Amino acid sequence: MEKTVGSVDRAIRIILGIVFLIIFFLVSSTVLKIIFAVLGIVGVVTGATGSCPFYNLLRIKTIKPKEK
Repeated sequence: MEKTVGSVDRAIRIILGIVFLIIFFLVSSTVLKIIFAVLGIVGVVTGATGSCPFYNLLRIKTIKPKEK
């Protein structure tokens, strides 16, 4: 999969993903647990891989040409 996420975007995604996973452990509602778990996992995975399927779908790139 093509890299579409720039370095600043990656850092923000990873940090927010970790925050959402921490919130996942703090909430008691099952629905909220699922929402925060999904948001956290997606954030960490897309940040770690540098590729976002939603960005590919919309043809958005936050990566600079020299970062490839």
